[in-house]
Amino acid sequence: MYLIRNGYMIDPASGTEGVRDIVIEDGKIAKITSHYDGTVYEEIDATGKVVAPGLVDGHVHFRDPGFTYKEDIYSGAAAAAKGGFTSVVMMGNTEPHMDNPQTLEEVLKKGAETGIKVYACANVTRDMKGQELVDMQQMIDAGAVLFTDDGKPVMSEEIMKKACAQAAKVGKVISLHEEDPQYITDNGINAGPVAEKLGITGSPRQAEISMVERDIKIATESGAEITIQHISAAESVELIRQARKKYPGIHAEATPHHFTLTQEAVLKYGTLAKMNPPLREESDRQAIIEGLKDGTIEMIATDHAPHASYEKEKGIKEAPSGITGLETSLGLGVRELVNTGRLTMMELLTRMTIGPARVYGLDAGQIKEGGAADLVIFDPKESEIYSNSLSKSTNTPFLSQEIPAVIYYTICDGNIVYSKKL
Repeated sequence: MYLIRNGYMIDPASGTEGVRDIVIEDGKIAKITSHYDGTVYEEIDATGKVVAPGLVDGHVHFRDPGFTYKEDIYSGAAAAAKGGFTSVVMMGNTEPHMDNPQTLEEVLKKGAETGIKVYACANVTRDMKGQELVDMQQMIDAGAVLFTDDGKPVMSEEIMKKACAQAAKVGKVISLHEEDPQYITDNGINAGPVAEKLGITGSPRQAEISMVERDIKIATESGAEITIQHISAAESVELIRQARKKYPGIHAEATPHHFTLTQEAVLKYGTLAKMNPPLREESDRQAIIEGLKDGTIEMIATDHAPHASYEKEKGIKEAPSGITGLETSLGLGVRELVNTGRLTMMELLTRMTIGPARVYGLDAGQIKEGGAADLVIFDPKESEIYSNSLSKSTNTPFLSQEIPAVIYYTICDGNIVYSKKL
């Protein structure tokens, strides 16, 4: 049992903002008040700090099963807790894939042992080959909260139409990696002057735009809900903006690296700035920020993608795409969006809490009496050098950078799952 004293509570779900005391009993929030003077609890002094709902990430890779030298569910969850996350959704490009109930049930069993809430997707197609749909109802019964072949687009228009029809029937979202490989010679780097300097062709923006355009049309016609993952191109943002005016079942996510960096980062950080879809131009970065501001993009997702250091040390063509992000997401949001005046703290936290929770139907992302005591306590004005990652991998250009919004506590179901060593 805890009393969080004198913290500046921000709850996007209710629009509440102000200094509050929060009483936690039996894993639940027992009371929220401007001043608590009842029973004495173990106190957490949150003076000068923000108390927010535990963060929610609808897109992480914990590499388990099959690639646990990069990450496993336990190390991934530890990194998530350090980053302020109490709810995460694992992607299914594992080995075996999450296309069968047994694998799904096994990973969820591990997730239940971590201290945070670890959810999992199911694949859209068997073995992620894009040819045969999984039994969606069977996978929901096994615990799937959404469907995705993340890492691969659903190339067959016929299969995509069937998937959307089935997803609409079972009431779940399909989350889509939108890159048409027919356009791409060398993935992970934007086609343009940086790619030319590196002697490669790169990945053109049309690879994303064409798939976004196609799948918005299919989803709208079928009545399905879809998420366009990790938006990288300004044209994609505008396609989603216009689509959402007519049909709100189109959702989108943006990553911290796409609203922070541009293709020039590859020249500075090498393969640590290689990801799919790639970092693009400054105009794209600005369009993504504007999409986050006006609600076109409802979610910030890390796409936490750990790789071993020896893999990232390979050449620009051979190294895998992806960066880690759970421990830096909140700080980059504060640095790049709040401190620059582009988003308020309430708007940022909306995209990182109740936004993804509502899209995926998760009981998460809000602070309310009687609700789960899932909280993050952080100092938005304090900064520290990012180091000592709890992830197995540190393939990120942000290592050793000064990052604001120091997290002091992450609490899940009333238990302290991370605390900063003072």
